[in-house]
Amino acid sequence: MKTEYLHSSLFLVSLLLIPLSYVSSAPPDPNAFLQCLARNNVSDEDTKAIVFSPHNPMFTSVLNSLAKNLRFQTPETPKPVVIVTPKIDSHVQSTIACAKEMKIQLKTRSGGHDYDGRSYTSNETFLILDMFNMKRIDVFPETETAVVEAGATLGEVYYNIWNKSKIHAFPAGVCPTVGAGGHISCGGYGTLIRKYGLTVDNVIDARIVNVNGEILDRKGMGEDLFWAIRGGGGGSFGVILSYTIHLVKVPEVVTTFKIMKTLEENGTDIVYQYQLAVDKMDPDLFIRLLLQPGDKTVKVTLLGEFLGDCNRLVGIMNQEIPQVGFKNTDCMQSTWIKSKLWWANFDNNTAPEALLVRNSSVTYGKRKSDYVQTPIPKEGLEAIWKKMLQLGTVGFVFNSYGGKMNEPAATDTPMPHRAGNLYKIQYSTSWSEPGPDADNKYMSNIRSLHEFMTPYVSQHPRGAFLCYRDLDIGTTDNGIKSFDQGMIYGMQYFGPNFDRLVKIKTAVDPENFFRNEQSIPVHHQGTN
Repeated sequence: MKTEYLHSSLFLVSLLLIPLSYVSSAPPDPNAFLQCLARNNVSDEDTKAIVFSPHNPMFTSVLNSLAKNLRFQTPETPKPVVIVTPKIDSHVQSTIACAKEMKIQLKTRSGGHDYDGRSYTSNETFLILDMFNMKRIDVFPETETAVVEAGATLGEVYYNIWNKSKIHAFPAGVCPTVGAGGHISCGGYGTLIRKYGLTVDNVIDARIVNVNGEILDRKGMGEDLFWAIRGGGGGSFGVILSYTIHLVKVPEVVTTFKIMKTLEENGTDIVYQYQLAVDKMDPDLFIRLLLQPGDKTVKVTLLGEFLGDCNRLVGIMNQEIPQVGFKNTDCMQSTWIKSKLWWANFDNNTAPEALLVRNSSVTYGKRKSDYVQTPIPKEGLEAIWKKMLQLGTVGFVFNSYGGKMNEPAATDTPMPHRAGNLYKIQYSTSWSEPGPDADNKYMSNIRSLHEFMTPYVSQHPRGAFLCYRDLDIGTTDNGIKSFDQGMIYGMQYFGPNFDRLVKIKTAVDPENFFRNEQSIPVHHQGTN
């Protein structure tokens, strides 16, 4: 068994070894927390509206409403002492003050699409600061900017931009129920990645509550901290209240397409040619490749978005990936906002208001990630198909790189995985059967495929994408060895930027109040 998987299997045990200085000696009384809020200027009326203790009949529904993975909705899953759902900035400040006073770990949740439940589970005594009420979005087309509170969803961001301008957009993900705060702070991406880069490449300001309860904008926090929260994860440094984003231009006509092939329909040649073309093709074109095990074959699906009309797209596709045999009838021309509905699997007649719906499906699931820097040869692809069919439960998502992603340096933001990568891989498995047997089967299969891919992906270190949080690659107990523990996953997520993130963390949160199982560690005395 690989070391990283052994580390994961010891995760729950390691959490129990957290130094006593980080946890309260006994589970705190929720009433004591309420009294603390009152001392910190939260009125009784506000407290009743925003705080949910386990005795509140709404507690479970609030907890599970944004928990998108059934693996973390079992009776055995540790539950928070309270859930706080702030509506204004001062509620966040008061919650931080009381969590510090009572020595309770604070977990910030801004959407729930957290594959390993890091934002709403813990083996420490903890509370959840759930930002879903703080969802204001102000759009300013004249300056091509918008201010987005952390609790807004991407669907709400897209809708509000469209409502003010039909020629502006924001480079972010395709799932409308993802929380904007978490998505931006981890360096999110979407179909505009090749044209306009990552979410964090288009962030120009932010507001954060630091460990001292101060609200700081970019000028107040300084450029180091502003750099850190644009791809280093906001939860290690404070609580993000809002981001100010730069809006980008999109044409009046956007073309999407979906083409499905099997291995018997030239699938291997298509995937191979995709690798050769993907980082060099027109930056107006984004292609996502889905690879799914089927009945004795692998299904190859090309999902694409092109910032332009069908006629120009046909020429580009037939030049770059002629094996597809792309035709005009494969195109679906629409507007940018309609393309967001298409990616979210809504039908053609759906109104944009559907992007405001926060409900989404919930299953058991696990995700992992990798980066590919050299085309996988055909014999390698054929070996991968064989492995996928053997496992039968794990698929791939390839996301095209190149274009704008080749321009910034790896150190411009904490997210280093830019130039030199052909595409990013997401490993994906979901299941509906409850119980440990099903969990063990599906988790073992996705880990097996991830290990099988080792010769074909980035090395020294092997890369991983922070937005696809994966506790398999390492965790920290936030104790005296947290730097060494953090380096294991930190190098995969952040590469050469890890040391700078640690220095910033140590400067702004030296007591490591903002911590989680994969947070940026502080430099303890005696560490390198």
